[in-house]
Amino acid sequence: MKVNCSKSLIAPMCLKNIISVPKGVEICWIFWPLYAAHYVQPNPLCALSPKIAAQSTAWSNWRIPYPVYDHGSPDCLFVYHLQFAKKRSILKRSSKKYLEEALYKKLFSDGGEEHSVREKLNQFLKSHKSAYKWEVGHTLKTLRSRKLYGPALKLSETMEKRGMNKTVSDQAIHLDLIAKSRGIAAAEAYFMSLPESSKNHLTYGALLNCYCKDLMTEKAQALFEKMKELNLELSSMPYNSLMTLYLKNGLPQMVPPFIQEMKAGDIMPDTYTYNVWMRALAAVNDISGVERVIDLDEERWSSCWRLTTYSNLASIYADAKLFDKAETALKELENKNACKEISAYQFLITLYGRTGNLLEVYRVWRSLKLAFPKTANISYLNMIQVLVNLNDLPGAEKCFREWSSGCSTYDIRIANVLIGAYLKEDSYKKADNLKYQSQKRGTKPNAKTWELFSRLLSEEGKY
Repeated sequence: MKVNCSKSLIAPMCLKNIISVPKGVEICWIFWPLYAAHYVQPNPLCALSPKIAAQSTAWSNWRIPYPVYDHGSPDCLFVYHLQFAKKRSILKRSSKKYLEEALYKKLFSDGGEEHSVREKLNQFLKSHKSAYKWEVGHTLKTLRSRKLYGPALKLSETMEKRGMNKTVSDQAIHLDLIAKSRGIAAAEAYFMSLPESSKNHLTYGALLNCYCKDLMTEKAQALFEKMKELNLELSSMPYNSLMTLYLKNGLPQMVPPFIQEMKAGDIMPDTYTYNVWMRALAAVNDISGVERVIDLDEERWSSCWRLTTYSNLASIYADAKLFDKAETALKELENKNACKEISAYQFLITLYGRTGNLLEVYRVWRSLKLAFPKTANISYLNMIQVLVNLNDLPGAEKCFREWSSGCSTYDIRIANVLIGAYLKEDSYKKADNLKYQSQKRGTKPNAKTWELFSRLLSEEGKY
């Protein structure tokens, strides 16, 4: 139930004067740009998710409200007499019913290796303990970002069998997981099995994206035309998928017509649209066209858009061997990284590495460690890879020792970078010793580790 206020920001103060609030009870307000709304929870046991509670720590649980009167006009204040309950924590978990920690934290507690994640997931599923829906959604997002599609699909299927309702958005994600784990045919069968009410722009868009990922041009184009025939709501996403498809197929000239179609349909481009457009122009050596895209509506871009777009611009300049322009774009990227996002630091390290500027790589690395004293494994992985690519093996070894001595979770991927560098220099003993040291730290070699060693043996004719 809501107690709605008029579009005046004075309304909360008015409501506080009308309603008598017992001592020790909080009234919490959520403000939107033009109006405010006071949410009233009808039952202290109502399932507010911990995620929402964490985002707004002032949330309170209320008992059933008893309405006294209201006014029909939407611009009038609705007043209710409320019986308040004491604030109680909804973040506490019952160890009998729920996991002691969030699901995504449990799955990645021993690192991000697939075998470890699968083992933790199986433990969770066998325990028959519950997880909040937002936890499952966040976990699926994390698994997908790490390309662990098999575990993600297993989690999605199991939670559906246990009665967790799927929204159309969830079904679109499930379709994508099926395509990546079992192939397009299985994804098509799942799409056909969906009720008609679920066949909207989200599920159609997911299937279209699957076709585009597999470079199935004819099916993708036919499905897109059907979406338009059905008058489905179109966003930038299907256009982005198709533009990426044509770019991968070596047809960058097909991208500008889609941009014009989006403009004609008043479809707002997103950051991915701009970046794929820039890539298409760069593919036909239209660098001035790329720069015109950068200047287009720049004042309306968010900070996130600026970061990704300037990193893309620097990458395009680096590909074109325009290193001075690339470094100018990187300086602009640094200036716009006002919120100090770690991804921006990593972009900078990678792109300065592509320009061959080792001094700038180390300078940005020092800045990253100052901004993030608890430096993540992924940042060390990125830095060591860049140093190896720049043939700074002593620097890579020093960085590896620094990470190895202080890491809480030993990541075999970082060791693999040095193992690959050693094998490339025919330092088989160093590579083998590092593999042995990794095993002593409790980490098993993964498929990439064995691939590196088998490649060496095959090149020497020993395997």
